[in-house]
Amino acid sequence: MPFINSWATPDRRVLLSLAEPVIATLDSHIQVRPSDCEAGGILLGTVHGSNIAVVEATVPTTWDKRLRFFFERMPSGHSSIARARWNASRSTVRYVGEWHTHPQDYPWPSTLDRIEWNKLSRTRADGRPMLAVIVGRKGLYVELVPHAGTGPVMTPME
Repeated sequence: MPFINSWATPDRRVLLSLAEPVIATLDSHIQVRPSDCEAGGILLGTVHGSNIAVVEATVPTTWDKRLRFFFERMPSGHSSIARARWNASRSTVRYVGEWHTHPQDYPWPSTLDRIEWNKLSRTRADGRPMLAVIVGRKGLYVELVPHAGTGPVMTPME
C-alpha cells in the first residue's frame, strides 16, 4: 500500500515531504504476517526553513534488535550512513529523525517510544524537533518531537 508523500502540522507551519524511495522503504517493512518482526531505521533529509524533505530511510541492520513487538536501533550501521550522506552532500543531508513499524493498522506511540524519542530529540545537534514516524499496516503516525513531551502530530495532505 503506498503511503502519502506530503504531510503538515495542524497549523500548516511545518511541511514534510517523503521522497518515493522513503515511501518504498517504509512500505517494504509493513508487518503483514503474524511472524513479521518490527523494523526501523533513521530518516535523512534536508531542512528548508521549518520544512523537511526526507530523502532516505535506512533499513534494519544485522546489529539491530528485532522482535514482534519491539525494535531497538543500534547505532553502528545507521550512523555511518548518516555521516557519509552528510559529507557527500556538503552538509545538507542530515539526520532528521527515526522510523519503526508497529503491528497495528493505524499505529500509536508506546510509552517506550515517547521516552526514546525525547532522549533522541535532546541530542539533536541543530536543536530542532525530531521527526518520528511509525509505520502501521494501513497508515503512518508522524510527529515532530520536541526535547520534552509531545509535539504536533502531522496529518497527510492529499
